[in-house]
Amino acid sequence: MSSSSRGLHALASRRAVALTLTVLALYASSVAQALAHNVTEGDAGYIQEIWGVHIIPFMYLGAKHMVTGYDHILFLLGVVFFLYRMKDVGIYVSLFALGHSTTMLLGVWFGWGINAYIIDAIIGLSVVYKALDNLGAYQRWFGFQPNTKAATLIFGFFHGTGLATKILDYEIASEGLLANLLAFNVGVEIGQLLALAVILIVMGYWRKSPNFFRQAYTVNVVMMSMGFILMGYQITGYFVAA
Repeated sequence: MSSSSRGLHALASRRAVALTLTVLALYASSVAQALAHNVTEGDAGYIQEIWGVHIIPFMYLGAKHMVTGYDHILFLLGVVFFLYRMKDVGIYVSLFALGHSTTMLLGVWFGWGINAYIIDAIIGLSVVYKALDNLGAYQRWFGFQPNTKAATLIFGFFHGTGLATKILDYEIASEGLLANLLAFNVGVEIGQLLALAVILIVMGYWRKSPNFFRQAYTVNVVMMSMGFILMGYQITGYFVAA
């Protein structure tokens, strides 16, 4: 490889790492403001005031939630971090989408609510779990590898429950509820695909760097730390609010 090619790869690698760390920094900011599964005041007011079927607005709200939901994006980043084949990416992302969609729809429809602090602490745990998995911690500590597909599905259930809990807080109108929820879920999946596309493009450039694995270790440690911060914040909030 020529020196110019190595230089371009090194530059792409640095940019990829910088972008990844920027996402982590934004996530840390969202944690500080307790925005893990929050809905902005404007969106909350809209949800509370509307009546009837509103397909496009709910699709927009769903997509907005996903692309601004740093907990979702971090977990998704962790899931695809070491997946190189699009077939594997499709399987894992589909499992996460299945879990997320199921509990979000059923949770709102049947009114299954869980304390927001508890569910968001579990979502923080999902980020910690995946970062440790990427670091190979379970094999070193316990001598076995947990079922990664099952874990992705199960944590998807928790991510969806977190959103359902927040939506229930705003008492969405029953008129047109099913259609609006389905539209919201479609929007979530569109947002997930957009986020995934950006992640895969960045990872594609980053993996070409000879420093990828060393940098990947650092990024996963930072990601794990962000998960612990979210867990601590939410656990503290639970006891303070009690």
